[in-house]
Amino acid sequence: MGNNFKEEVLSRRTFAIISHPDAGKTTLTEKLLLFGGAIRDAGTVKAKKTGKFATSDWMEIEKQRGISVTSSVMQFDYEGFRVNILDTPGHQDFSEDTYRTLMAVDSAVMIIDSAKGIEEQTLKLFKVCRMRGIPIFTFINKLDRQGKTPLELLAELEEVLGIESYPMNWPIGMGKEFLGIYDRFHKRVEQFRVNDEERYIPLTEDGEIAGDHTLKQSGLYDQTLEEILLLNEAGNEFSAEKIAEGTLTPVFFGSALTNFGVQTFLESYLQFAPPPKARQSSIGEIDPLTEQFSGFVFKIQANMNPAHRDRIAFVRVCSGKFERGMTVNIPRLGKQLKLSQSTSFMAEERNTVEEAVSGDIIGLYDTGTYQIGDTLTTGKNDFQYERLPQFTPELYVRVSAKNVMKQKSFYKGIQQLVQEGAIQLFKTVRMEEYLLGAVGQLQFEVFEHRMRNEYNAEVLMERMGSKIARWVENETVDENLSSSRSLLVKDRYDHYVFLFENDFALRWFQEKNPNVKLYNPMDQHE
Repeated sequence: MGNNFKEEVLSRRTFAIISHPDAGKTTLTEKLLLFGGAIRDAGTVKAKKTGKFATSDWMEIEKQRGISVTSSVMQFDYEGFRVNILDTPGHQDFSEDTYRTLMAVDSAVMIIDSAKGIEEQTLKLFKVCRMRGIPIFTFINKLDRQGKTPLELLAELEEVLGIESYPMNWPIGMGKEFLGIYDRFHKRVEQFRVNDEERYIPLTEDGEIAGDHTLKQSGLYDQTLEEILLLNEAGNEFSAEKIAEGTLTPVFFGSALTNFGVQTFLESYLQFAPPPKARQSSIGEIDPLTEQFSGFVFKIQANMNPAHRDRIAFVRVCSGKFERGMTVNIPRLGKQLKLSQSTSFMAEERNTVEEAVSGDIIGLYDTGTYQIGDTLTTGKNDFQYERLPQFTPELYVRVSAKNVMKQKSFYKGIQQLVQEGAIQLFKTVRMEEYLLGAVGQLQFEVFEHRMRNEYNAEVLMERMGSKIARWVENETVDENLSSSRSLLVKDRYDHYVFLFENDFALRWFQEKNPNVKLYNPMDQHE
């Protein structure tokens, strides 16, 4: 495939943005897209009131609430790089979809609100990134508002997340007194709210502004110099190797809303973030520069265009070159498929994709063939990528059709949404009742909303007391072991699962039934 192919792969940067709600994820995403020329104007987050919606939010329920419920994909070119951003839901609850998205990226950008510091959702997503060992870049946002001190934020980052950090730049003031950032890496000061000609002030060898610049008259500048001295003496050393290993996070300060510090962040990210890496498969590591095309399905989304009732399988390309019209193998099915309909995304806009290389994300129109985790390959050497982790639900409901006459729509909707991975489906062994399992409450609300709007099927949902799911290794299970506190069900693959009311019920069951071997799927990915 030659040098051009190699250069294309090495120019790819594929990342997900992880943050807590309202940390500024949508705003930062849109500012990055503006730099890449992918959009002409950024709809701000304030759009909830004006009716102008963020470029990356498209599903009806997202427009109503102003939150991202599904993970979308955006792509732009910048200074010789092709950047793929995978947007992750930024609401209080999130789903397995969010976790799986993190399986399809090579790095992550973590946004922290300077006033709030590390929040619970950020911590959960961070742990998944650490589990995968992917590099994490930190953007501390909202410096134009009053918040915690930079030293406090840095200490919190290291203590709560247990990762070393290296501030690439450092704020001069904050809130109403925010004057700019001291760029340690580029040896310059970037001034806040000044015209482009005066924006950057170079620093001397000693790390100070030359001459008698007005900024030097500010006590805030002196304070910054003291803190920089402290960082130089007591802080971590910069290490590109540690960044690549995911054990040190470069930290950037800025304000996405005012577009300050974003370009500096983007350019440093592109310099230090890794291109696509080799991925583990059933036959060992697959190099992204291998000629044989391969990829895996990490997400399926139904009804992306309600007018067409379509389903799209999102595929991360891992090796070789995708070309529209090519025939691929799906090892799980032992069959071949021609990929004639392929698309890229920008919220509601779609473009046909003719070709893509490792690191790119493509959408394939799906008639029900694909499952999440499917590997696609070409050539004689069939293999499968490591299976995506199955996440253990924490909330459960009984679900049924409100109108018996709508059973057909109910079954169609439930099957499609479950295949999409939006929610997990279980059936009780005795009564064959349908149960749904989710990681967060919002998944149930989204399910109910989509069943009503997309499948014209009203549903009844009844909350259950179950909190813990454990899969069963044994091939057969005595159905008499099922009770309200340890309910025996089957998942969509017909595997036995026990749903326990609490930790006590789980321990009691294990003591009484030592022959029943239980496991948590997440433990296999730690």
